Amino acid sequence: MTDHAASPSPEATGSAGPAPTSRPDGRAVVVGGNRIPFAKAGGHYAGATNLDMLTTTIDGLVARFGLAGERLGEVRAGAVLSHSKDFNLAREAVLGTALDPATPAVTLQRACATSVEAAWDVANKITLGQLDVAIAAGVDSTSDAPIVVSERLRRVLLKLNRATSPLDRVKLLGQLRPADLAPVAPNVNEPRTGLSMGEHQALTNLAWGVTREAQDAVALASHHNLAAAWDSGLFDSLVTPYRGLARDASLRPDTTAEALAGLRTVFGNDQPNPTMTAGNSTPLSDGASAVLIASPEWAAANGHTPLARIVDAEAAAVDFVRGEEGLLMGGAYAVPRLLARQGLTLADIDLVEIHEAFAGVVVATLAAWDDEEFCSTRLGLPALGTLDPARLNVAGSSLAAGHPFAATGARIVATLATLLARRRADEPDRKQPFRGVISVCAAGGQAVAMLLEA
Repeated sequence: MTDHAASPSPEATGSAGPAPTSRPDGRAVVVGGNRIPFAKAGGHYAGATNLDMLTTTIDGLVARFGLAGERLGEVRAGAVLSHSKDFNLAREAVLGTALDPATPAVTLQRACATSVEAAWDVANKITLGQLDVAIAAGVDSTSDAPIVVSERLRRVLLKLNRATSPLDRVKLLGQLRPADLAPVAPNVNEPRTGLSMGEHQALTNLAWGVTREAQDAVALASHHNLAAAWDSGLFDSLVTPYRGLARDASLRPDTTAEALAGLRTVFGNDQPNPTMTAGNSTPLSDGASAVLIASPEWAAANGHTPLARIVDAEAAAVDFVRGEEGLLMGGAYAVPRLLARQGLTLADIDLVEIHEAFAGVVVATLAAWDDEEFCSTRLGLPALGTLDPARLNVAGSSLAAGHPFAATGARIVATLATLLARRRADEPDRKQPFRGVISVCAAGGQAVAMLLEA
């Protein structure tokens, strides 16, 4: 472990606690998924809203599994960049689909982990017997990001709405100054620090000694693996074309290490050796994804073969504000805790999906899992060890596909479940299950991890 912040004990930070006495064993299964190809900001979906994309994506899932007219237990979905008009986004999307309008819906948000959180929520309800079938989904549009107005203009507009006479309206408008009319550009900077995610990751890269070469290698593998996955037909049952786009627009199948090495740095340029470029950072993206989750009984009764079972999940949060951990390092905590609770090691996991918010997140997370000092001091657990790269993001991930914030989790859940089902089909006689683990970092220093098996 290189020169990062002092490592307080788990007891001091609250980052780890006594091991749980029970071992969750979920019974909810992933039946299938659907998403639209992810687009670049300002590209194919520039004229589409969150509601447009989410409705289309859910309706594609409904069509794929013959759910038209069916009343599901719940649709749980959300967005990160959400307009005030989208306060009931999930329910409005349901009403725009072929589902029975009696299907309830909930809108939620856990930043970039929104739709994996939604999958976790509905899986728990299914395990408890409260639901038989549900949809978890997420959507985001950076092309249609909400614009914030100045505080004075906002207050005047609210008062104008209540004004009862023309004179009152004129007086209110007279309070405005030209500067009040300038919009406030949207951003995803952390409110507590004022730093962007990229600048936070640059600090993490510095702390963990993450090199430019290691990040570019992750990016290169993401593009090549995603391209191979498309060519193999992996996404034939997972993607619905939309607005003229049939594949992810950010995918560069022919990119090379030399091309990535030639890009200029965009984050951490105040550091002596900046390493982060547009090539090893996720592009601003538009898109939506959804996953159908059910009880095994519902799947059997409706003629569907489950892809994988959602066994367990874990959330984590880190203290990035005081510099005790990097903003996007929550997965370094969530995954080891999840595996420890299940009595598993990294050697028991066939496939690992680490959301590529930045390539540096993947490199630093893997380094933390392999670091005895980090795992012992921060988690009170043994190190997970070194991960075989052949098990990591084997179908590509966010660097190549794009990252419409709330849509990423459901994309990964559906993709991983399909990959595990393929492996089970290839080796039906294998006695132990095929297992996959997901790690999705999120703003605010959070992360959600999930364990699937087939």
